[in-house]
Amino acid sequence: MRRHARELAEELETLRTEVSSLETELARVGAMDAVSIERERAAAAARLEADHAAHAARLAEMGAELARAEQAHADRLGRIADEQAVAERALADVRSRVVELEETALLQEVGVYEYQHPLQNADAYRERLTALRGRIKAMARKDGGAIEAATGWTVNGSAGEGRRMVSQTSKLMLRAYNAEADALVRALRPHRLAASIDRLEKTAATIAKLGTSMSIRVSRHYHKVRIDEMRLSADYLAKVEEEKEAERAAREVLREQRKVEQEMARAREKLTKEREHYLNALAALRAKGDDEAAARMEAQLADVDRAIEDVDYRTANQRAGYVYVISNIGSMGDGMIKVGMTRRLDPMDRVRELGDASVPFGFDVHALFFSDDAVGIEAAMHQRLADRRVNRVNLRREFFYATPHEALEHLRDLAGEVLSFEEVPEALEYRQSRTLSGNAPRGVDGE
Repeated sequence: MRRHARELAEELETLRTEVSSLETELARVGAMDAVSIERERAAAAARLEADHAAHAARLAEMGAELARAEQAHADRLGRIADEQAVAERALADVRSRVVELEETALLQEVGVYEYQHPLQNADAYRERLTALRGRIKAMARKDGGAIEAATGWTVNGSAGEGRRMVSQTSKLMLRAYNAEADALVRALRPHRLAASIDRLEKTAATIAKLGTSMSIRVSRHYHKVRIDEMRLSADYLAKVEEEKEAERAAREVLREQRKVEQEMARAREKLTKEREHYLNALAALRAKGDDEAAARMEAQLADVDRAIEDVDYRTANQRAGYVYVISNIGSMGDGMIKVGMTRRLDPMDRVRELGDASVPFGFDVHALFFSDDAVGIEAAMHQRLADRRVNRVNLRREFFYATPHEALEHLRDLAGEVLSFEEVPEALEYRQSRTLSGNAPRGVDGE
């Protein structure tokens, strides 16, 4: 209540002050004559007009400033849009190159190497490297253009001392750069080429930063030549490995061919001896007049003659042989098969060789049949399963991500009816091993 009374008192005092001010103004106006009042009115009107004009001018000026600001803002937005478009195009280009490099690096890691300087053989790469390293040595010599530096450097006002200091520092910088480049080349692996180039780029940037005061830096041309050396070295190493792998594959083909030839020769020799034995026995039976036994011997002799003809045919026709589909779930897991062919007289000899001590379990045979064109059927199967190859670099590794049933469908299409086919692998040792270890195999028993 007291606060309300105080507020009323303050308001009353304010009103009294305003009334007093009005009374004073009325007294002043009342004391003025008509002429003075008119002058006062005219002066007030002039002031009002001047204020109005000033306000209008100010508004016009503000409008012009706003228009200029809007135009400047629009221009700036336009420049930003242009710069953004340029930046986005540059970013898209960089991203495309990054994706390409990442894809190349990924392929190189799994063995698919893309040559930077495709040449015919390792000798051609070696010759190109020798010539390139000759250029590197020439550029690394004094005034060869490997290093760039300031020319007007002075020490204590001496230009000679300045040149000497720049020269010594340049040599140290170039030596450091070359040491890094040589180390990278020595340790280079084809699939690590991009990382090695990046490291050399950083080395060149570090030298340029450390040599800023003297403008010392590795020349772009020399840096490019050293990078070319790394790329050519990577190509050389990849080509050497490629040729070694080709030689290994060729030796394997020759070994297999030699085994087949030896096997055929032994079989024909054995059959020839059997034929001579049967001929002698037949002559003896005929001499004794045992026609019934002689007839049986003639039938056996005919079987031997057919066997000899078959061996001769297999020896002459190198496309004839056995096509096989095998798997090894204990070593390679479910869903992977090997499709191949062999010219061995006993094809299981080849299957047993594949399941030697290098794998923990032997291979299971799903299909094994003779064909006059086993080579053609094998090639057609490989072509149909090309997108499922496990090893896409070494095509002699004939493993595919496929099931035996899928292989059967292709074989029926290529070779007609397949008389014998096992869809579920026996994998006896693998299953017994899992049982003994307390882990029964799952998902590989056809259930």
